[in-house]
Amino acid sequence: MSSSRRVTPGLVPPAASRRKGAARRSAAALGLAVATTVTGLAVNSAPATAAAPVGPVIQDGMAQPVFSSNRNDWIREEVWVETPVDSDGDGRNDRVHAEVTRLRETETAGLKSPVVYEVSPYYAGGNDIANHDVDHELHQAVRPGKGWLNRGGTLLDPATDERLSAAAADDSGDGGADASLSASGPQPVISTSHESNWLPRGFAVVHAESLGSGQSDGCPTTGGRNETIGAKSVVDWLNGRAKAYDASGQEVKATWTTGKVGMIGTSYNGTLPNAVASTGVDGLEAIVPISAISSWYDYYRANGAVVAAGGYQGEDTDVLAEYVYTRADQQVCRSVIEELAKAQDRETGDYNAFWDERNYMNDVDKVHAAVLVAHGLNDWNVKTKHAAQWYEALKARGVPHKIYLHQGGHGGSPSVDVLNRWFTRYLWNYQNGVENDPRALVQREDRTLVQYAEWPDPAAADTELNLAPGDGGAAGVLTPDKTRKGKPVTETIVDDATKPAQTLADAATSPNRLAYKSAALTAPARLSGTPRVSLRMSFGQPAANVTALLVDYDQNGKAKIITRGWTDPQNRKSISRTEPIKPGTPYRLDFDMQPHDYIFPAGHRLGVVLLSSDYEYTIRPAPGALLYLDTTKSTVTLPIVGGEGALTSAG
Repeated sequence: MSSSRRVTPGLVPPAASRRKGAARRSAAALGLAVATTVTGLAVNSAPATAAAPVGPVIQDGMAQPVFSSNRNDWIREEVWVETPVDSDGDGRNDRVHAEVTRLRETETAGLKSPVVYEVSPYYAGGNDIANHDVDHELHQAVRPGKGWLNRGGTLLDPATDERLSAAAADDSGDGGADASLSASGPQPVISTSHESNWLPRGFAVVHAESLGSGQSDGCPTTGGRNETIGAKSVVDWLNGRAKAYDASGQEVKATWTTGKVGMIGTSYNGTLPNAVASTGVDGLEAIVPISAISSWYDYYRANGAVVAAGGYQGEDTDVLAEYVYTRADQQVCRSVIEELAKAQDRETGDYNAFWDERNYMNDVDKVHAAVLVAHGLNDWNVKTKHAAQWYEALKARGVPHKIYLHQGGHGGSPSVDVLNRWFTRYLWNYQNGVENDPRALVQREDRTLVQYAEWPDPAAADTELNLAPGDGGAAGVLTPDKTRKGKPVTETIVDDATKPAQTLADAATSPNRLAYKSAALTAPARLSGTPRVSLRMSFGQPAANVTALLVDYDQNGKAKIITRGWTDPQNRKSISRTEPIKPGTPYRLDFDMQPHDYIFPAGHRLGVVLLSSDYEYTIRPAPGALLYLDTTKSTVTLPIVGGEGALTSAG
């Protein structure tokens, strides 16, 4: 028999009454119903009872679906929340368009509901927008074509944008359209995402349109401070600190809520929870950032190099802002977006005040909301660095934290039960012990879910590997053994940006890359954390891209790229400062690849591939640039569980 208890909102049951339920963890609570991208569980309608409950029913540490799941029984309110910013410069404070969906018991039975809140610039779709041209020389100012922000690149098409589909897919996996709900009754203005899971469990759901999108005022600024304040203002309204108005101009107060808010979302929708949490706003008790950005510089740049989000070559902050600029007035924000185009600096790729405003890591000390990070290990849109650096900073500061890493790409929520335990603990304030659970839930390569005490695995230790050259363009050796020092041994890369990295990694020989392979592993070896490279390089010209790949080579020599990293050697000392390269002069280049958690199977070989331009990500100059690597003074460091001993014994 399972334990259950009806709880008055805001009150915590005594410890004795919760030991039984807390001791049992269902398989679903570990997130076992996981797809490679977006996971969901169906929610049953509330059972028939003599009287509707006036508080949540908690069972096994989770709020149960005991309230009505019929849309006709819910209340919808459309409001415009006033913010303290005027980002469109029209002389009036911007207002955020929001929609509340809550239980009728908040009117009839005194129920006070916590809120699951999602804010997005994507609810109104996107515009067909041109990306920037990327086929040009490095550090070259590119003159746009005729017309407003005609950038000369490929078209960003909303119909094929995975960010819109990932953001629209809610935690029930229904793509935002809840088929289990009655088709009659008040229809949503913005979205139905999250409603079928959380209203029957006693929560309210709020959707809001980010500034400059849909029916909200203001201008989109791709992570600018005004967007953070706009999203935060809804939390302030839910706690009585901001005003909201209905369509007639009458003030609307949120008297029906406890004021405890949990933000959730995917992609941009997941980034805004990070942004709002970084303000330290009171009332924001928990966030679930899924495939979320923690620093916009790291979304569009890497170590001084202009590097695209995977699948979005040529996009930048101005492109994305124009893309989500869907408010009716299509003139008022033009000057704002033009300023983004100037300030983002696609010529040098340097970190500057523009990017610093969009770096939520600066304010991580203010975060007090409990953070459940979710990210795909193969997400090359919002790369894994965003989750890893955010999570590491929260962990170091003692913020309640948990991480879910899966084998998919962009998007992918934890299971409803994992979310439920998180929201029940921090929004219903029920002591279910979730903070004592293992902190990391990692989907392994065979799609099983494994719990780890923490992430990266505390048993991972840096293992330094050396490079020994190959012959005639063939692969060299990657080895923990010390290579002979002394006279430099130089190998050459001839840049060819027309060749994708996968093609170069698969090639048996090529002048356009250098490859190094370990001995075949006799046992599996697990990577957990951030690989790093330290290269001694010189160049035949004043500018070049540098790209490093970590590769898994199977028994047939087929390459699987596990992770990669990039740098601009002109930023070798600082991402904030470009310093010219003197051809022929050797330089030290130290940079990270994207964090990962991966098990190399027995029989496979670890590989490192070095190239210059990366067709899918970097600026693509004309072929022919020359790069020279001194293998005697270059290393790769991998965080291997068990350290060098584990890798040596497996090699």
